[in-house]
Amino acid sequence: MDRPDAQINYDDAVEYWTSIPATVDGVLGGYGDGTTVPVMDVLGSNHFLRKLKSRMVVADNCQKVGCDIGAGIGRVTRDMLHKHCDVVDLVEPVKPFVEQMRVELAPLAKEGRLGQIFDIGMQEWTPDEGRYWLIWCQWCVGHLPDDELVRFFERCKKGLQPNGTIVVKENNTQVAEDDFDSTDSSVTRSDESFKKLFERAGLKLIAADRQKGLPKELYPVRMYALKPAES
Repeated sequence: MDRPDAQINYDDAVEYWTSIPATVDGVLGGYGDGTTVPVMDVLGSNHFLRKLKSRMVVADNCQKVGCDIGAGIGRVTRDMLHKHCDVVDLVEPVKPFVEQMRVELAPLAKEGRLGQIFDIGMQEWTPDEGRYWLIWCQWCVGHLPDDELVRFFERCKKGLQPNGTIVVKENNTQVAEDDFDSTDSSVTRSDESFKKLFERAGLKLIAADRQKGLPKELYPVRMYALKPAES
């Protein structure tokens, strides 16, 4: 039987998400503004980044440039990431989401704090070398098979400033096995699987935390802060 990640089809994933309303409720699978999820998510992310402050000192002559991977309609940038970064780039392949993102982030654009919008998939994105203080990947890397995800992380490493950080915030299975979801053609990985992939990509885990306050029926969500192993 195929490994769960071998069943991922990126075209199927994009087709699924293109059919979803470009709203907070849509991108969060029905757990939008009428639920605790958006607020608790932002609180958890802010708390995690504040705890990392001493490990994320900006290098000399660098700006706090962030990148929001799998950005959807820009919710994470709008509600959280822009509070920590000077400028934010976004990567998102679903065209209706990109159109809505420009609306959601218009105030940031006016302030000159919206960077580049890359309307491509993670597997196609190669960051400029040394550009990013923070690369934030939330609820998106399940769309990449293991080998592709390792290559993505390796490219992200090259895109980091000195002392830059990658954060992965993702669902985890509650058992050792990964779980393929045919609805959106994605894999939910175990905590153990993620740690093996980080190691393969030459990343060291400097902190991890479990997101609190989400509905019990949802997968556990963990945040992982990563730096190049050689740093």
